[in-house]
Amino acid sequence: MTNTDRPALRKAIDDIVDAGFLGVSLRVNDEHGEWVGVAGLAELGGTTPPPANGHHRIGSNTKTFTAALVLALVAEGRFGLDDPVATHLPDFGLDERITVRMLLRHTSGLFNFTGEVHEDGSVTLGIPIPYGATGPDWLDDRLKTYAPVDLVRLALSKPPRFEPGAGWSYSNTNYVLARLLIEKITGRAYAEEMRRLILEPLALTGTVVPDASPELPEPYAHAYYRHDDTTVDVTRQNPSWISTGGDLISTTRDLHTFISALLAGTLLPAPLLAEMCTPHPTGIPNMAYGLGLFVLTTPGGGTVICHNGAVVGHAALMYSTPDGTRTLTAALNCVDDATLSIGAAFQQAQDRLLEEVFGGVRSDPAPAAG
Repeated sequence: MTNTDRPALRKAIDDIVDAGFLGVSLRVNDEHGEWVGVAGLAELGGTTPPPANGHHRIGSNTKTFTAALVLALVAEGRFGLDDPVATHLPDFGLDERITVRMLLRHTSGLFNFTGEVHEDGSVTLGIPIPYGATGPDWLDDRLKTYAPVDLVRLALSKPPRFEPGAGWSYSNTNYVLARLLIEKITGRAYAEEMRRLILEPLALTGTVVPDASPELPEPYAHAYYRHDDTTVDVTRQNPSWISTGGDLISTTRDLHTFISALLAGTLLPAPLLAEMCTPHPTGIPNMAYGLGLFVLTTPGGGTVICHNGAVVGHAALMYSTPDGTRTLTAALNCVDDATLSIGAAFQQAQDRLLEEVFGGVRSDPAPAAG
């Protein structure tokens, strides 16, 4: 059943476009049925709206897929959540206190290879990324391929943020290590295991593991990057710079199918799903982190499970009630820049949609890179 009479949702996506986004497609599944709507444009200078179920880069929503894959392998008995990662990946000289659980929870303390902003405001740069001082470099090299091993070695060349387990810090390095762990244990590529355990069982035909391919399957809304006085179409970009933590391509329908099935217990045994959704403090009010997902607390004391993501001109939202029966998934396209000037509008868009669908909750401030 598809609803057509949801004026508040229609106004919300129109307002998101008015706030600065080029286009938005929204899918809501709840007790009223399914509502799908689009607003804005698929392309600068065009007249066509974004596709209702187009392909888009989902950024850090990828982490929820990767965490689910890791837990599915735990369910097969391949390794344990509390195994030291160094036991399985001995070549990196990792601190032996770092466990698989710490990777998925962002408590390893490992330096984030996309760069770190410290408490005093200082910045330690990593690889060139679209935001901050390295924005122009990323634009010039956006088709460059990064090997996962090299991303990890770069991260390990920098001091850790804290002792393993002693804090919480969002780090894309954790999820590249998760990829290498998956490949070492199974002897197969991450993409193969993702298809075997997640994509094929759920028939997620719109979801793609791109590896280093810059292509985006049609249909899609375009992504843009502005530098100085020039705006560049960056829909084609090599996503290996955000490997495994932010590189997947998907659709709003597939995101809904995935998060609702995951939380309904279709993919994982109940004890492992409970582990995944167990909140760990992040230091941000009303916002905890499980294993590859955020656990948000609503003003009324309710809970919303989510992860969001943004990757240079594309952004994706994925929210659900803990039982998977009410979901919100969205794809947004915009003109991005090194200063992340769209960031405030992105935060407002999340908050507006959360208010309409879940009654309001502080949103997941997904890092710009991933």
